[in-house]
Amino acid sequence: MELEPELLLQEARESVEAAQSYRRELSQRLQGLREARRQIKESASQTRDVLKQHFNDLKGTLAKLLDERLVTLLQEVDTIEQETIKPLDDCQKLIEHGVNTAEDLVQEGELAIRGGVGEQNEKLWSFTKKASHIQLDSLPEVPLLVDVPCLSAQLDDSILNIVKDHIFKHGTVASRPPVQIEELIEKPGGIIVRWCKVDDDFTAQDYRLQFRKCSSNHFEDVYVGSETEFIVLHIDPHVDYQFRVCARGDGRQEWSPWSVPQIGHSTLVPHEWTAGFEGYSLSSRRNIALRNDAESSGVLYSSAPTYFCGQTLTFRVETVGQPDRRDSIGVCSEKQNGYDSLQRDQAVCISTNGAVFVNGKEMTNQLPAVTSGSTVTFDIEAVTLGSTNNNEGGNFKLRVTISSNNREVVFDWLLDQSCGSLYFGCSFFYPGWKVLVF
Repeated sequence: MELEPELLLQEARESVEAAQSYRRELSQRLQGLREARRQIKESASQTRDVLKQHFNDLKGTLAKLLDERLVTLLQEVDTIEQETIKPLDDCQKLIEHGVNTAEDLVQEGELAIRGGVGEQNEKLWSFTKKASHIQLDSLPEVPLLVDVPCLSAQLDDSILNIVKDHIFKHGTVASRPPVQIEELIEKPGGIIVRWCKVDDDFTAQDYRLQFRKCSSNHFEDVYVGSETEFIVLHIDPHVDYQFRVCARGDGRQEWSPWSVPQIGHSTLVPHEWTAGFEGYSLSSRRNIALRNDAESSGVLYSSAPTYFCGQTLTFRVETVGQPDRRDSIGVCSEKQNGYDSLQRDQAVCISTNGAVFVNGKEMTNQLPAVTSGSTVTFDIEAVTLGSTNNNEGGNFKLRVTISSNNREVVFDWLLDQSCGSLYFGCSFFYPGWKVLVF
């Protein structure tokens, strides 16, 4: 049965679209193959260069060390030779002097004897007197050969086997690094980097994370430690960054090969405190606030409502001052001047003593006191839109989770009106408190 022309045309169009889609998919896979081939080729070339350079450096270093050791040993030979030859030289000079004296005495005595007793009486008398003053029976001590040094070189040929074993085991070529970056999660002003082991036979002791802007040629260290997750701060929005990680095996000194670099960026506006608020000093990026010695009090708010439901808002306490029950760290639906704390209506917060406040009322549940290094996180999700039809008041319900020091409290927060974003803030009555927000 023949199809209608319109249906036939439609089927043809669908076949063309399917073929185009299939071609695009195949093109993408070809591109993936090209990138895989490029990675193999480039990494192989780089590995060859690294191996050649390393072994050339090693040969140069070994030759230098051997030359230095040879010079040291030759100096030891020279020192021993000089110190032990000197007494022999002194003894030789003494003997040679004695030989000369004896030869002179023999010549003089023979002349005196040849003259006879009558004629050379005076010469004989003079010779015998001279001979009596020379100790002809005193001979210097000459050391035996067993008592003087006989230098030799003690060379342990086993070092060749030891060096050979180390050289044969030195260096490895890995087809894949033992760790890879698993996930990049954007944060306001930062990116959370997570990595994992991909080699089950590799036992990691430490990890090392580096990053750079894609426009830069230089990687820099941002983390070294045993954790498998780290948030890289001071990230500019809408800028691509490269991340890579390596590991150090248990009991080893050298680092493993780097993971395949991953590119990430953040589209989220960085959280910033309001600048120019008396009582607080801010960092250059305005994400760190320090309570200074100014006597003024009040709440330091964010410069804009940059926190949105569904995100995680994190405060990290860098340093602490004297705590006060009126201190507060939290979020609010709007800025309200005239209050000295977030312990008020339309706000949720935690005090430095761990007390949790919702719309100005203290909750029964309490978190641990905030200390230096403490991290306080807020996770807020929308639960109900519109009227709640109850006697609690408010028409917008949020589910709030506050976590601190491995403990958390979960509660509902009722607002008078719906809001798509929230402000954050803090208040401290004594100087010394420093808080980072991200």
